[in-house]
Amino acid sequence: MLSTRFTNALLFAAELHATQVRKVGGEPYLAHLLGTAAIVLDYGGGEDEAIAALLHDAIEDQGGPAARAEIERRFGESIAAIVEGCTDADRLPKPPWRQRKGAFLEKLRGASPSVRLVVAADKLHNLRALTREYRRQGESLWKHFQGGREGTLWYHRSVAEILRAGGDAMLVEELTRTGEELERLIVENTQ
Repeated sequence: MLSTRFTNALLFAAELHATQVRKVGGEPYLAHLLGTAAIVLDYGGGEDEAIAALLHDAIEDQGGPAARAEIERRFGESIAAIVEGCTDADRLPKPPWRQRKGAFLEKLRGASPSVRLVVAADKLHNLRALTREYRRQGESLWKHFQGGREGTLWYHRSVAEILRAGGDAMLVEELTRTGEELERLIVENTQ
């Protein structure tokens, strides 16, 4: 059962991301946060992980260390630590894309099961959105991503490989299948 802590986190996430939209589809960013939290709950995560899923981009996109401090103040150290574990940059300007993603992958290797669950849910939700948008936009989709097509696919494959070494096998399998589906669509579209 979810308590008022989850409701408070949802309201806080809505406040933090009120003006943010997804860079490709343009939908309110809150939809991504809700989708990630739903996947966490679908795969057996508890309330702390679901709250962290709602807040998983807060440090990265909405205030860096100050956002982390506010998450800790409102929701406790364990949730702040999960959110921090999902963060690939906590400062602006962000480091170069490849360097940042490589450092995150290394951090993910030693991450807690809670961080791994939220990251897997986040990446699964992202891959579902990428697949949907690829069907709509085709190859022009990749202009929105610093890593382009190859870098984006490399990054998602790498996350899945790291998570395969430990974590929820069913969730990682769905993440892998979704990535493979996107890659099949690309091959079909570019032949």
